[in-house]
Amino acid sequence: MTVELRDGERIDMLYRDEVKIIQSRDVFSFSLDAVLLAHFANPRNGGRGTIVDLGTGNGAIPLFMAHKVTGKIIGIEIQPRLADMAQRSVMMNELDDKIKIINADMRDVFETLKPGSVETVVSNPPYFAATEQSHKNPNQHYAIARHEIKADLALVTHTAKKLLKSGGHFFMVHRPDRLFEILDALRANNLIPKRVQFVYPKVGREANIVLIEAIKNGRLTGTQILPPIVTHHEDDTYRDEVWAIYEGRS
Repeated sequence: MTVELRDGERIDMLYRDEVKIIQSRDVFSFSLDAVLLAHFANPRNGGRGTIVDLGTGNGAIPLFMAHKVTGKIIGIEIQPRLADMAQRSVMMNELDDKIKIINADMRDVFETLKPGSVETVVSNPPYFAATEQSHKNPNQHYAIARHEIKADLALVTHTAKKLLKSGGHFFMVHRPDRLFEILDALRANNLIPKRVQFVYPKVGREANIVLIEAIKNGRLTGTQILPPIVTHHEDDTYRDEVWAIYEGRS
């Protein structure tokens, strides 16, 4: 389906050119984090249940996950412009029957969804604490996406806990330098980490991404630390395993 592009928007192609997504340098473009999270998230039972993406941005994660699940994916996005981009990308990929985009604050998600009704929640939340400088950022689209202005760790994890059935899975990508805050927020909401994977930009560098899978009311034992992912060669090109994830071959 053909959709109208707004000023400054472009269409990028991913997954062997099977996924089209509307991007904008002026408003929002997804990062490698979203691709890695969509790959890392493996919903139970083939993803037959409802999946909710908290803070979906331009819909990258639902679009990337759509090919591997059979259930519906609901993307929640507080920014009207980003929700509109996501909705047009869904239409362009003819995935209206699988993906629904809701322009709302995640605090209001329970006007649409019943607590304890969801099998899987995913989130690529803002990474940085809100500061006076972030509130002054002239590009509020990026400020809200990157800084905890509208949603912080406590809100994201609490909303995930409230949405999930007991035994439901929560998948999140974040920054390793906030790992102890992340673990505290998860445990405070009975979300028990079960798989953790660190991502490194290059060999010999510090990790800059952490992927976490947690289970609501899960057992405290049995957490796995997965082998690391290294994303780039020394010449700044992607390693083969990362290209395989981008192209949907992994």
